Amino acid sequence: MLNNAWYKGYPRSSFHFFNDAGEWNQMDKAGHIFSAYFEGKYSRELWRWSGLPRKQQIWIGGLSGFTYQSVIEVLDGFSEEWGFSWSDMGANAIGSALLISQELAWDEQRIQLKFSTHPATYPEGILDEKARQLFGRSFPARALKDYNAQTYWASVNLYAFNKNTWLPRWLNIAVGYGADGMYGGRDNTWTDAHGVKYDYSSIPRIRQFYLSPDIDFTRIRSRKKSVRVLFQVLNMMKFPAPTLEINSLGKVKLHAIYF
Repeated sequence: MLNNAWYKGYPRSSFHFFNDAGEWNQMDKAGHIFSAYFEGKYSRELWRWSGLPRKQQIWIGGLSGFTYQSVIEVLDGFSEEWGFSWSDMGANAIGSALLISQELAWDEQRIQLKFSTHPATYPEGILDEKARQLFGRSFPARALKDYNAQTYWASVNLYAFNKNTWLPRWLNIAVGYGADGMYGGRDNTWTDAHGVKYDYSSIPRIRQFYLSPDIDFTRIRSRKKSVRVLFQVLNMMKFPAPTLEINSLGKVKLHAIYF
């Protein structure tokens, strides 16, 4: 299904490798870690529901994310436009390992991966058109593809590490990573279909680091199964909250609300 939906319209090639470790300030790698983690998490929940023994739930469910992502890498390997990426595979392994190790050590997820995105604006003209070509025009497309607008978070539950604390069970502290100023995988230069070259190297490609409070919805108690399922889904997303940002240019910002 994935092959027909995504790869069918692109030229094929023999299986080959592609080194993209230095692209997009590693935002795509953060996406691989996040995807493998949550695919494994939900797979594990399904195996738990089925009644499989605990360790089998953890290993089969946790490795599912790595397996699903590996299928994508193999298909990439046969696509002329992409290729099999060992760095992507490493990121997939990190996501699965984070899930499995926490379940084996603590029987719970004390550190959860989360995602947030916001509509990014670009200067009118060439840069806006380039962003549309790279990331799409609709908000759903931008949410998935626009690395300048995404943030990935490691959200730590404080209560889980100290059960005697006076802090509420649901309170988390989240550390986030994002990037901005990117108009290409490796640099801000490109040549269009008419052979015209563009050089926007003057725009800095920056890394952004965030610190913010968060909510672990799964620790909010409810007797209703539908509510608990909803909380599991909501836990994929970072809760909007005041946020401290420090970027690679040395600038510090305080956002009243950041998502």
